[in-house]
Amino acid sequence: MLFVLQLLSREIGHWLGRRTAVSGAGEPEGVGVIVGGMLGLLAFVLALTLSFSSARFQERRDGTLAEANAIGTAWLRAVAIDHPRSAEVARLLEAYVPVRRDFVQAPLDTGRIAAIQARSDALQGEMWGHVSALVRERPDPVAASLMAAVNDVIDQSAAERLAFVTGMPPTLFWLLIGMTFATMAGLGYQLGLRGMRLRLISLVLITMWTVVMTAILDLGSPRLGSVRTSAAPYDWTMQGFAGGNRIPPLPAAR
Repeated sequence: MLFVLQLLSREIGHWLGRRTAVSGAGEPEGVGVIVGGMLGLLAFVLALTLSFSSARFQERRDGTLAEANAIGTAWLRAVAIDHPRSAEVARLLEAYVPVRRDFVQAPLDTGRIAAIQARSDALQGEMWGHVSALVRERPDPVAASLMAAVNDVIDQSAAERLAFVTGMPPTLFWLLIGMTFATMAGLGYQLGLRGMRLRLISLVLITMWTVVMTAILDLGSPRLGSVRTSAAPYDWTMQGFAGGNRIPPLPAAR
């Protein structure tokens, strides 16, 4: 669609330029200066949107790693405490990781995302209930450390949820689209004034702009396109769970 609309804008501009050239009212030199400025400004907007999209993608990726690490830390502390409630917290964390992985990998489906988030909230509430009961039963630094770890798990899930909700602002998106079409129309107008078609090189330019714009929009879209956040940290965390908590025997006295 971007390619076709850019091509259409260029052809309309070229048609208007040819009509203006026939009437003798055009000034090709002045138009060339303006079109050069439009191309430069469009390049700046492209760089701005690329920077924004790259920052949002990095934020999602960092959040995924931070959340997986927080879950792993909470699980290690839970299995280290010899108590039924801490063992239940560890079991819930093991069930929690696949849910968070599904959240990261979910497509743009509001119903599915809401169901995953509801499951996450339910598991968080159950874990926090067990931790609260454990702290009341034994208010010591060991239980407090588990409470801090579970609290970090909940905080990281909120941060990751915000990262996946935050996409490219509509204003920036329409600014990029509008300036692209206006610039292509201006380029076609300039070529029409000079009586030049240059369709092949124009197609190359439009193709390049389309590829770059598509890559930028893909990078900035959390749940669309081929550039997606990897869920590998959650898989690594689940692999760590598989080893369990094996306590080695005391070393022999020397």
